[in-house]
Amino acid sequence: MPLQTPAHVVSELASRGYNAEREAVTLLANASDTATAVERAVEAAPDDALTLTTDHVRAVVDDTSQSGGSPDANLVAERSKTGDPSPSTDPSVSTGTTTEQSTENGGKTPVETKGSAARSVDETLRELSVDGDMTGESTGTGEYRDFVAVFRDRYERLSRQLRGRVNHRPTDAIENMAPNSDAAVIGMVSDIRSTASGHWLVELEDTNGTFPCLVMKDRAFASQVQELLYDEIIAIEGTLADDGGILFADAIHFPDVPRTYSPSTADRHVQAALISDVHVGSQEFMVDAWQRFTDWLHTGEAESVEYLLLAGDMVEGVGVYPDQDEELSIVDIYDQYEAFSEHLKEVPADMEIVMIPGNHDAVRLAEPQPAFDEDLREIMSAHDARIVSNPSTVTIEGVSVLMYHGVSLDEVIAELPDDKASYDEPHRAMYQLLKKRHVAPQYGGHTRLAPEDRDYLVMDEVPDIFHSGHVHKLGYGKYHNVLTINSGCWQAQTDFQKSVNIDPDAGFAPIVDLDTLDLTIRKFV
Repeated sequence: MPLQTPAHVVSELASRGYNAEREAVTLLANASDTATAVERAVEAAPDDALTLTTDHVRAVVDDTSQSGGSPDANLVAERSKTGDPSPSTDPSVSTGTTTEQSTENGGKTPVETKGSAARSVDETLRELSVDGDMTGESTGTGEYRDFVAVFRDRYERLSRQLRGRVNHRPTDAIENMAPNSDAAVIGMVSDIRSTASGHWLVELEDTNGTFPCLVMKDRAFASQVQELLYDEIIAIEGTLADDGGILFADAIHFPDVPRTYSPSTADRHVQAALISDVHVGSQEFMVDAWQRFTDWLHTGEAESVEYLLLAGDMVEGVGVYPDQDEELSIVDIYDQYEAFSEHLKEVPADMEIVMIPGNHDAVRLAEPQPAFDEDLREIMSAHDARIVSNPSTVTIEGVSVLMYHGVSLDEVIAELPDDKASYDEPHRAMYQLLKKRHVAPQYGGHTRLAPEDRDYLVMDEVPDIFHSGHVHKLGYGKYHNVLTINSGCWQAQTDFQKSVNIDPDAGFAPIVDLDTLDLTIRKFV
């Protein structure tokens, strides 16, 4: 038997009527000859034992090693390597047809308690910090005043990003300005409607009141109205009407990313793997693709991949959509996280791992989502992964990565024109969030938003990389020099996805060179 995952060991022991302590399973999975170690552990078990202890298994494994098993490191070094597609300095949408496919190999990835022999990593060079993690900071009670507070905070922070571009006045001051005066207003979009003649009436609200703005249909910027979402913050410049009661728009301004934005890069050659939507517990979880990915991480070719950023949906969850139980391979949510943790152990232990939750995970659905509770954190303790809230900004050796699971992308894609946002090009929907400088601007739709003492969904600072998932489609590109990546998934098409025409891009791993922000897409199916 080649090296096995703990899941295989647990299954083998269960078929023989035994359970085992977690560390005992790890020892068996790491044994140089797992099959022999399992056989000897069972044969040497006390007659009345139902659970194999760590001490019992350790003695068996030590005996097996002395009798002549080849070292785990040798097996790791012999694994096949994945092909290396040429990186692109200006990546575009991937169709999944131009990336080079990983080769099959006969070995299985072991549970790693140390780095692989094929990797030589100096962990002292690493720098990683997290900003915006609101775990343990939730203050919202759901009362009206909480919603007022979070929207006021949104207005104040995003309006500051617009004030340098327009000479704005509060809505009550504009009401008292002379007719035909030039004016500008910064506000939250409270209403959008078309007139009988096809023009657009956009109503903006600030902390003092509301004011209507008319966008004439023949103006060059009129199409921007179709990009607006309720509750986002914008500025409109124009001229007051003869009676002063309406502003004829001459320009619309979004908080946006400056076109001249220059992203930061690392001082050394180091890479990060950006993935999401693993969905362990689903019958369609692609375990073979996952193991090819983790096998590749153990090779010298992946030596520079020192960071793994996972943007939510570690497990399939329970009761997320109708009849989901019919598509589950693991029906208990805690068992799903146990299985995920075992798969996470297949990643080299010398990698730094950061995870945020998603809508399938066992946390509150309303965003921002605090990270997992202590029970789930204890289960997912592999490699001492950093588990933070959704969204959070992770700065890796000077490169800031905004991690957001991406539930609001459904709403953006539903509301905006196809050329601005679609499931086939999910990165374009992410461009819209960068333009609005908010990961989930619209309240009251399908995206659940929680009122807190501040709006954790605002992008105060421009990220160097914007990483998202959720929609199970691969897409990537650059928006004003911000590398934008939607990383696909590790779940084949489910019956539910077939019913809603979702054809997932599964088994991909975007790899970013942090020193250049070049991107390589690797395929493991």
